[in-house]
Amino acid sequence: MATMSSIHVPKISLRRRLTDHLMTGLAILTVVIVLAPLIAIFGDLVYKGATSLNWAFFTQTPRPVGETGGGMANAIVGSVLILGIASVIGVPFGIGAGIYLAEFGRNRLGSFIRFTADVLNGVPSIVMGIVAFAIVVLYQKHFSALAGGAALAIMMVPTISRTTEEMLLLVPQSLREAAYGLGVPRWRTTLSITLRTATSGVITGVMLAFARVAGETAPLLFTTLGNQFWNLQPNQPTAALPLQIYVYANSPYDDWHRQAWAGSLVLIILIVGAVSAVRYAVRRGTFGTA
Repeated sequence: MATMSSIHVPKISLRRRLTDHLMTGLAILTVVIVLAPLIAIFGDLVYKGATSLNWAFFTQTPRPVGETGGGMANAIVGSVLILGIASVIGVPFGIGAGIYLAEFGRNRLGSFIRFTADVLNGVPSIVMGIVAFAIVVLYQKHFSALAGGAALAIMMVPTISRTTEEMLLLVPQSLREAAYGLGVPRWRTTLSITLRTATSGVITGVMLAFARVAGETAPLLFTTLGNQFWNLQPNQPTAALPLQIYVYANSPYDDWHRQAWAGSLVLIILIVGAVSAVRYAVRRGTFGTA
């Protein structure tokens, strides 16, 4: 019987080692090329945004044209209101569609839903705004936070449904069969076992959809319109951070440009903070097992 010391291991050729180092270097270079613009943009945003933040920005409403100072407190609250409405509408529909596609959608209807979801994922956001305008705004005969939430919810549903489907398909079939063998109904198995097992992935899909719509401006132009004052009523025009940033960035006033940078930084922090908080809660088991 040959010992380990007697086994001859062929030496790796110089060409193969050079090729390995070259490919590794190219992979690292591509990562640097992708991350460098992102880091540069984020660094510029932090530099210009942080220097423009002050207490008034978080506590005051916008000042009239020509006056310096003021803030975007109403826009921050409005964004939370609109995104909350979008989540209440979009998340249940998206998860429900994903459950149907994974557990019951192996038919023509399921194929049609998948195709529709994939198409909607590529539709420009301004088209979603026009659809919400035609469905909600024209029906209400005025702009509102509800219309803006509906537009963002339409954008969230395709991403959530397709992500939920993929996560549920990763759950081993043996778990379902074990539940069926114990006499557990199929609907109960889906909700209590399959969906609970895939909770971490489903929540990740929800957060991806949330992060995508949180910074959208075009749909809100057609639905919420904006507001220079406080508003907590869903059926009234409402301010939002993306809208306020858009207006200030296109203005000729330096003070408004400064506040646009500050609003952009706050918007990024809110998105990152919300996603991080949910991911932390998932890891701690608050929403179920990962």
